Amino acid sequence: MNFFRRLATQWGERYRKMSIQMVLSLSFTAVAAAGILLMGVSLIWRFSAAGEQMVAENSQRVLAQANMNLDSYLRRMMRIADTVYYRVIKNTDLAEGSLTGPLSLLYEENRDDLVSLAVFDSQGTAVAAVPLSALKEGASPAGSEWFQAASQSMENLHFSTPHVQNLFDDPDAPYRWVVSLSHHVQLTRDGATEGGVVLVDMSFRGIEQVCRGVTLGEGGYLYLIDGDGELIYHPRQQLIYAGLLNENNRAAAGYRDGSHMEIFQGQHRQVTVKTVGYTGWKLVGVAPAAYWLTTFPQLFPFGLSVLLFSIFLMAFLNFRISARIADPIRRLEQSIKELENGREDVQIEEGGCYEIQHLSRSVRSMVSTMRHLMDDIIRQEGQKRRGELEVLQSQINPHFLYNTLDSVIWMVEAGQPSEAIQMVTSLARFFRISLSRGKNIIPLSDELDHARHYMNIQQMRFKNRFTFRIEAGEGTQELYTLKLVIQPILENAIYHGMAGVEDDGEITVTARREGADLVIEAADNGLGMRPETAASLLDEDRPEARTSGSGIGVRNVHRRIGLTFGPEYGLSIFSEPDEGTLVRIRLPALTRAEAVERQEGEVL
Repeated sequence: MNFFRRLATQWGERYRKMSIQMVLSLSFTAVAAAGILLMGVSLIWRFSAAGEQMVAENSQRVLAQANMNLDSYLRRMMRIADTVYYRVIKNTDLAEGSLTGPLSLLYEENRDDLVSLAVFDSQGTAVAAVPLSALKEGASPAGSEWFQAASQSMENLHFSTPHVQNLFDDPDAPYRWVVSLSHHVQLTRDGATEGGVVLVDMSFRGIEQVCRGVTLGEGGYLYLIDGDGELIYHPRQQLIYAGLLNENNRAAAGYRDGSHMEIFQGQHRQVTVKTVGYTGWKLVGVAPAAYWLTTFPQLFPFGLSVLLFSIFLMAFLNFRISARIADPIRRLEQSIKELENGREDVQIEEGGCYEIQHLSRSVRSMVSTMRHLMDDIIRQEGQKRRGELEVLQSQINPHFLYNTLDSVIWMVEAGQPSEAIQMVTSLARFFRISLSRGKNIIPLSDELDHARHYMNIQQMRFKNRFTFRIEAGEGTQELYTLKLVIQPILENAIYHGMAGVEDDGEITVTARREGADLVIEAADNGLGMRPETAASLLDEDRPEARTSGSGIGVRNVHRRIGLTFGPEYGLSIFSEPDEGTLVRIRLPALTRAEAVERQEGEVL
């Protein structure tokens, strides 16, 4: 609540300091901009809804055509089954004739769509089968799902899900995928009838060809399921069976015919369902939401330019209108300024509306009061400027600079001018790279030089209690990085990792490229810490701790990297007690062109 009060107070002060012309201009422009934005959002919403409706209608038309093709294919298979029953089985007494010859003729006429035709008696014994006749060892037709389904529901045709043909020996193609159609029939033997089952093994290739030719726009696809949601066809069926891909087929089995919106694996998509007649199968068309929004990125620059031009035009017109209202007030203000400058013969114009005229008549009686108010304002402005300067100065931690200069003075007094010159030179280059002409992204070589100068200074200050090594791997010479990400890590390594180390401390900085990433590692052989302590250093909920050094801190470096490049980049800390600490910095491997583009984007 205090934050909002302070914010409201600050905005109230800014509002009171604005001219009436600016208030009018900004108010009118804000109202106009809000109206334009509202209209733009409405148009975008209507455009999205229209695109969604168009995709739904297109999907329904495509699925209707696919349904017709699939229905035609299945009816052809059903006609084959009916022909086997009514023209072959009905006209043949098994005691006097054989079904093999007519079945062979029927198979030859439809061999492109069939794998096998077979007739079984009620015990599951093969009466006739073409072109495959030898049952596999251990095959049990009577125990098969298609046999039991046909025997239990005698009036209906039954379609199975795709499976490998595992009933007959097939030397040419032992792993052929089929869809089985089974139907209960009445066999005649010595004038008596008995139950039996006709099995038509359809080539899965026929269903695959019907479904594969269907397109639903960019990124869209179609798949086929049975009434329980089992997949019959999917363009990525092998990946789904292998567990490498998932599909929302179980949920789609419960959808009614028509179009539905769903979220699957974080992706918004439109699902259109069409039931395939008497089979209970369902054609499911999937169109990602990005499909009908592909034109939005193209329309966005145009819409944004129109919006900005409209706001600019509104601002210009509002400024002109508000100027006519504010001009009398401005002239009165000018007269007051002349009075403040010491002129006593100023003629105050009584123009404008009644309120301005009344104000003009009251000005003379308020001159002395205004002088005091102006003195107070000047004094407050001076205090404000001093306060802002103090805030800016307080953000710069001078300890490192003071300690370095003290070391320089000590070296000069101790008769070590070469070491003092070296330290001052490193200090100058250190601050020059820190400024970097206001750039936030600098060459990796500059960042490594910045770290090298810092370590040179600290090594001289700490009298060579540790050694350091900085290396850049192959392929990193032309890369760019975020500024000031290594020095805070080295600062922690010196003040915390090297604490208690006498003269065998070692700090190493290496940079290498890993694919599209730049990895910088800073390792020391200091005291180390427990892994849970190391993990907590980057915890956002961990209280802030004041440490010596630049004040940026490890966590702030992690935040800067995450805010600049995304949450997949940042720091990782690995440490064990008495085994040292390794800090890994992961950044994108930016080329010069990419760095310039990102720098310009930040300026804009």
